[in-house]
Formats: sequence, structure tokens, C-alpha cells
Amino acid sequence: MTEQETRRKRRARFEGLAHVVTEPLHRYLLRRTAPDMVEDVLSETMLVLWRRIDHVPGLGTGGSLPDRDDVLPWCYGVARGCLANARRADGRRLRLVERLIGVQQESPAVATDHGDLHAALDALGELDREVVRLWAWEGLAPRQIAEVTGLTSNAVSLRLHRAKKKLANQLQPGRKNAERPGHKMSEGRSSQ
Repeated sequence: MTEQETRRKRRARFEGLAHVVTEPLHRYLLRRTAPDMVEDVLSETMLVLWRRIDHVPGLGTGGSLPDRDDVLPWCYGVARGCLANARRADGRRLRLVERLIGVQQESPAVATDHGDLHAALDALGELDREVVRLWAWEGLAPRQIAEVTGLTSNAVSLRLHRAKKKLANQLQPGRKNAERPGHKMSEGRSSQ
């Protein structure tokens, strides 16, 4: 059998299957989801059926129409899976929109609140700034930062320690002479 004949037979099998299952699948989806999602989920279902045409139980190799009772239960299972995927994707999309709306509402306040932090970060060297950002913003450990930057873990730890110390001094001027919270200056020292 030539490749062209194989494709023709595969297409004929799919068209026969589609003729038998499209309407029942459409009704199945209409009863289970919003009308605006039905066509998309049905299209995805038909695409999966095309890809898995050789796995559809009860679908013969001949050119005749398949028996609805033999093929429909399996096709309902495919539609059910496609519907579940669509619902998960829709949920992710909604959560993303909610997060973006929240970020947009917070942005003006956040930008004005952290101007001093950005100035302090800009005062650091480029590599130190990148190390701090990877640690603080991306949540990476020093060994992971080392992998990103090409430094050793020890070098990253030293740079991170020094950069945090510089940032603290720039963000809280006069901090060295200030009392530490919860400690009195005379604590632990003799008064003599």
C-alpha cells in the first residue's frame, strides 16, 4: 500500500467517525459547559480523535460508517478530557488576569515606596547588583546564583554578604551608631 493510499484510508476513517460522533459530542459538551466554549472544546476533541484514529475502539479499517455504540463511549472520554483541559486553562487565565489587575492597582504605590531601594541598588556594582537580585527577587540560593553567574559559591556568599551590608548602610544612614532594637547600649558591659 502506498503512502498516498494510507493517508486516503486514514482520512476516510476519520470522516466516517466524524460523521457519526460530531453531533452527539456537540450535545454532550453543550450540557456540560458554557456555549462559548463548546466549539473550541469540540475542535480540540476532533483533533485528538484525528491524532488517535488508530486507537479508537470499534472503528474498523473498512470504508463503511462505524457503529455509533462502539465508538461513542471512547469519544465521550476524549471530549471529557478535552473539557477538563479547557477548564484548567480557563482557570489559569482567570487567575492570571486577577493577578495582573492586582499588580496594576498596586504598581503606583510600590514604585514610589521603593525609590530609595532602587537608588541603593544602583550604587552597587553590576555583578553585586545581579547577585542581590537573583537572591532577593528570584529566591535563588548562593550555589544556584554561582551557576547563573559563573562564580564560586563562596564568592557569591561573600559578594552577597558585602552587598547586603552596603544596602543596609545606604538605606539606614547612621545605623552603626544607632542602638539595635531590643538592646541597650550598656547591656553586657561594665559601667566602670
